[in-house]
Amino acid sequence: MNIPLNYALICAITGWVVAQILKTVITSIRDKKLDLRRTILSSGGFPSAHSAAVCALATAIARSEGLKSPLFAAVTIFALLVMYDAIGVRWAAGQHAKVLNHLTHKNTLKEKLGHTPFEVIAGAALGIVIAFVVPYPLG
Repeated sequence: MNIPLNYALICAITGWVVAQILKTVITSIRDKKLDLRRTILSSGGFPSAHSAAVCALATAIARSEGLKSPLFAAVTIFALLVMYDAIGVRWAAGQHAKVLNHLTHKNTLKEKLGHTPFEVIAGAALGIVIAFVVPYPLG
């Protein structure tokens, strides 16, 4: 049985996985300890796995369908919205969580929800590179 491989999906998943692994390594080096729970599945941090995934997806669609395709346009808008949300709304929610944790003297709210612009740009660049590293077409 020949299972067809989806190039765009593989690029997006690879972007997310590579960014999460890099985030884990970078955080472990910075903090001088390995905390897999906090980094492998967590949001926020450097580089942005959200940006890596959506930019890998958009780049893969550009490579497979062309820059003029409606699918590329839709995925690009989706990627921009995800990255905007990571920098804006989710980052602001994390800042509010910091203040609330400080005011209540508890650390019950997750503070690292979003990304700085640099973290998002780094994730986006990583995703674009990944879409060119993953062989096209697969299968």
